[in-house]
Amino acid sequence: MPERISTVLERPRPPQSSRPGAIGLPLGLLKTARPRQWVKNVLVVAAPAAAGELFSRHAAVQLALVFALFTAAASAVYLINDARDADADRAHPTKCRRPVAAGQVPVPVAYAVGGLLAVLAPVAAAVLCTPLTAALLAAYVCMQLAYCVSLKHVLVVDLTIVTTGFLMRAMIGGIALDIPLSRWFLITTGFGALFMVSAKRYSEAVQMSASSGKLGATRALLTEYTTGYLRFVWQLAAGVAVLAYCLWAMEAGGSATSGSLLPWRQLSMTAFILAILRYAVFADRGTAGEPEDVVLRDRALAVIGLVWLAMYGLAVANW
Repeated sequence: MPERISTVLERPRPPQSSRPGAIGLPLGLLKTARPRQWVKNVLVVAAPAAAGELFSRHAAVQLALVFALFTAAASAVYLINDARDADADRAHPTKCRRPVAAGQVPVPVAYAVGGLLAVLAPVAAAVLCTPLTAALLAAYVCMQLAYCVSLKHVLVVDLTIVTTGFLMRAMIGGIALDIPLSRWFLITTGFGALFMVSAKRYSEAVQMSASSGKLGATRALLTEYTTGYLRFVWQLAAGVAVLAYCLWAMEAGGSATSGSLLPWRQLSMTAFILAILRYAVFADRGTAGEPEDVVLRDRALAVIGLVWLAMYGLAVANW
């Protein structure tokens, strides 16, 4: 009897991950592409929406295409980044679950798929969109890969690169549709992005201080910033974004005499400022580490955003 029991106990257990490779590999690649982050690419509609050019079939097709191409380019960067950081991620308590670090996606496969997407996205843009769209997409890929390799370790430059990525998303829709980009639109979008990026870094720095530096391993450059400096950056960016939006709204007009019932564009300044002030509450508390969570979970901010969209839509429609 003891021999029988020992034989049973020594029998090897089945592997914990029994998912077939034919299914596990595609799912791992999809997870590595960060689908949750794709919502950022909705910014490609920003310039056409500001110009009131959203409701034609041509615009809808082009914007859908640009969204897909930008998503492919961003996914390429994520794949290459995770392949490059696989060894470091395996030693991290949470990043070790990433498909590449966990072995679900082999490192050479991640490099190959990422490299293929990085090349195909600009080439497809050159064929299906405009040369300038392809050039912007290629510049985005090159900039983000340089960020992954070295620029993410350079003070201030890291903030600039991430902010520029958001600005490129906002620009590419207008470039694809040959819509002139207002200088106020670019300033508002750029500094609005810098506000959210620096608020995110500030929140991470605050949380790192509260956890005795444990988050320093997640983003090593945070140890080089001071919370006072990051607070200064997001406050400066918020002020410039508000000023630029107000100047744009006043310059664009929108008075009742222009055919609209009310000066919606100018009235939208109130909602825009309230949204900035509301988001700044979370930034000041150090809880703006995940911008998408702040925007989606705070009901007051969501309502303010919807009011702003309604006012802006009425201004564009000239009602």
